[in-house]
Amino acid sequence: MAIQVPTELLDGCVLGALSRQDFYGYALTQAVRQHLPISESTLYPVLRRLKKNGWLTTYDEAYQGRNRRYYKLTRTGQQQLTKIQGEWGDFKQAMSELLEGKQNG
Repeated sequence: MAIQVPTELLDGCVLGALSRQDFYGYALTQAVRQHLPISESTLYPVLRRLKKNGWLTTYDEAYQGRNRRYYKLTRTGQQQLTKIQGEWGDFKQAMSELLEGKQNG
């Protein structure tokens, strides 16, 4: 089943993965793919946008005669992740209440 993941949630997933460790693009795609059905062609524009926003930085490391570009979370990226996590918590609680027929308060 194909799921359309909202942009901010996809941002949060990428930032969350990078909060645990730095990744190069393909490995990051595989890490996110364990939870969401995304492709590399979906992820690379997200990475470019997150870097443009100052939430990621990159560095290159040699690997088998080639360079791998690694993505690293910045301080402002961590702040953005914290914001998204808060919004997600509120959204998740509201959806659970609606879907499970619970009343608030």
